[in-house]
Amino acid sequence: MDEDLKKQIERKQGSAGFIKTTDAPVSGLSSQQKVVLIRKANELFNQRKYDMAERIYITTGYSDGLTRCGDVYAEKKEYMAALRLYLLAHNKRKSEPLIEKISGMVSVMLKSED
Repeated sequence: MDEDLKKQIERKQGSAGFIKTTDAPVSGLSSQQKVVLIRKANELFNQRKYDMAERIYITTGYSDGLTRCGDVYAEKKEYMAALRLYLLAHNKRKSEPLIEKISGMVSVMLKSED
């Protein structure tokens, strides 16, 4: 990765490395760079190195990859992590049912405190 790209990522994300906190992908990536990174992320995903693949998908803004990583979290019943990735991917079909599920759980918790 060239120095300019590293600086852009650090400026965009602070000291968190590839861990991204907003839903805007790193600007300045050429189409060719994105393709290379997404291919690498797909390899990592297929090797079940989901955390590493997720970081690249977030950096590139690759919504299909974000959705697939969200599906992995959903299968593990890690709904908040799944929801985060679905929202980053702008995937309403996957995020809306989770929002309903989570809000229902919170509602039950609040009612039990009464």
